Amino acid sequence: MKRATLTITLIATSFLLGFAFKTTISNKNKNTKMKKVTGIGGIFFKCKDPKAINEWYKTHLGFDTSPYGTSFEWRLIDDSTKKGLTQWNPFAETTKYFEPSTKDFMINYRVENLEALAEQLKNEGVTIVDKIEDSEYGKFVHILDIEGNKIQLWEPKD
Repeated sequence: MKRATLTITLIATSFLLGFAFKTTISNKNKNTKMKKVTGIGGIFFKCKDPKAINEWYKTHLGFDTSPYGTSFEWRLIDDSTKKGLTQWNPFAETTKYFEPSTKDFMINYRVENLEALAEQLKNEGVTIVDKIEDSEYGKFVHILDIEGNKIQLWEPKD
């Protein structure tokens, strides 16, 4: 009888300790802040003559430009075997790409887990301009900050 009681007590104690441990771990993970922006993915701006701007930056600052601007390659500080890109791109001043923003620039931020971040931003009341687009370069979505600046969020396929 004492042995059966001791066995039941040990099983119940093990169960309760396991439950308490799982709850503690789960709560700890919920309190972990999601990593949001991991870097600048690009800088886009309006100009009168993108071709002339590309040529000026190529001539005077050594940019290796194409009709789409240029890409700056860099390596991650935590893992130098992994590369990243930051895109620099002038757009015609008549472009509609920055709308609904009326600003002459747009910044692209690199992020991790775009779907989860977009959902979190939506729940926080941030304006999501469009749906997540999946392309050969990664996933993209546009948001607006509190002053109406259009921001492009990018989860790259590095």
